[in-house]
Amino acid sequence: MTGTLAGALAARKIPTQPDRLSSEVEGFIENVDGKPLITRIKVHYSVKVPPGKRDEALRAIQIHEQGCPASQSVRRGIAIEWDGEVVEE
Repeated sequence: MTGTLAGALAARKIPTQPDRLSSEVEGFIENVDGKPLITRIKVHYSVKVPPGKRDEALRAIQIHEQGCPASQSVRRGIAIEWDGEVVEE
């Protein structure tokens, strides 16, 4: 998902290198019918953007998941959540 977000930011002329985009991912494993299964994934993004690009970055975060093949592939069996913080530098 981070790669897809990087592409969405690049399309808006928001640089992601070096160290301007990072993500932390948590997977939640639960016992389902006696078997340990990943039931939920949570992604938190941190994005540093140039002044005046905050709203565009927030929009990219909001919609990127719709174009992410990884997310679209697993979301039928695993809930995916994401959020992000955007800091102008």
